[in-house]
Amino acid sequence: MSNAVLNTFKRMILKGDVLALSDTFKIALMQIGFTFDMTTHLAYANVSGSELATAYGYTAGGETLAGVALTVNNTSNLAKLSWSNVQWNATGGSIVCAGAVIYDDTTSTGSGHDYTKAIVAYIDTRGTMIASDGTPLIVQNLNVEIR
Repeated sequence: MSNAVLNTFKRMILKGDVLALSDTFKIALMQIGFTFDMTTHLAYANVSGSELATAYGYTAGGETLAGVALTVNNTSNLAKLSWSNVQWNATGGSIVCAGAVIYDDTTSTGSGHDYTKAIVAYIDTRGTMIASDGTPLIVQNLNVEIR
């Protein structure tokens, strides 16, 4: 599957359930063999069993994203939500992943939202990403486009 922004996330934005500039967003790395499904992987709980375990410089639950920005491109008819690059430093072994999910750590069904820790997007690495011991794994140009 290629990169994808979930329609449920778009719906939550339109309902006002997601506050793009103030909610806490995270990125979690997925294990080899994980296959993303836009119709069933709607919340972090739906994918957490396929996330990398805490080891070698990675912590389950993922990294909190920083540097949030919102831009509008009238020529391309889109709005873009973006974050700073995120990095994990492999220590004591290799970090090996195939894909990542961005999720909104702020949403919870108890607050009237559609999903607790709603999935925002899936990042397809188009193969295995490996950071050997002593090297960083960096995810760059993090953004979701809303058309």
